[in-house]
Amino acid sequence: MTEPLMEGAPLIAPSSTDNPLYEPIVEACKTVYDPEIPVNIYDLGLIYTIDINDASEVRVVMTLTAPGCPVAGEMPGWVADAVEAVPGVKQVDVEMTFQPQWGMDMMSDEARLELGFM
Repeated sequence: MTEPLMEGAPLIAPSSTDNPLYEPIVEACKTVYDPEIPVNIYDLGLIYTIDINDASEVRVVMTLTAPGCPVAGEMPGWVADAVEAVPGVKQVDVEMTFQPQWGMDMMSDEARLELGFM
C-alpha cells in the first residue's frame, strides 16, 4: 500500500542527478521500449526517479502508460537488466508506482515529435 503523501512533498522524488552513474543509467533506460509505442521509456516519461546511493545501489521508480499494460509484469525486469549492465552499478531495485498517474505531458519533446504530437 502506498504511503499517503505529506502535504508539500513532491509527487515524484528527485533523482541523484549529481551522481556520475546517473547519465549512464539514463542512457541504459533509453534502451528499453514499450512494445506498443516506438519511443523509449525514459523519453516517454515512465522513469520517475533514479536514486543512487553511496554504495552504487540504484532504486528506479517507474510507471506504465496504463495500469493494464500487457508488459506490466516484464517491464521492471527489462529496466533492471539494462541498468545492471551499467559498469559500476552494484544492485538495482525497480519499483512500480501509479502515483502520480502517467500523462502525455510527461513525455520529452523528442517523444512528442516522434509520435506526431508536435
